[in-house]
Amino acid sequence: MSNLLERSMNLGFGLFAYSREKIEAVVDELVNKGEVSRKDAQGLVSDLVKKGEQQREEIKKLIKDEIKESLDNVNIARKEDLLTKDDIKNIVREQLIQVLGQNQKSNNQD
Repeated sequence: MSNLLERSMNLGFGLFAYSREKIEAVVDELVNKGEVSRKDAQGLVSDLVKKGEQQREEIKKLIKDEIKESLDNVNIARKEDLLTKDDIKNIVREQLIQVLGQNQKSNNQD
């Protein structure tokens, strides 16, 4: 039974790297050795797959947070910091309107 617990813990620690097929193969092996009953096998597979998905999400979040923190500490522009083509067009349009308006005023004064 301690072997089952040890294997479960090992699976738990590295579960995010295991596919459902690998988990099922390990559980089938445990069933064949008599360490897990056939009726408990499917529940064990489901639990391990669920834990693996949770760990995968936790790791993704951790990596994402670390990358965000690293980028915040360096002077790199993020996507939301950059101007789009439309933003640039609008700025140029506003500047042209302003310049043309000033030129009209000065022509009218002459």
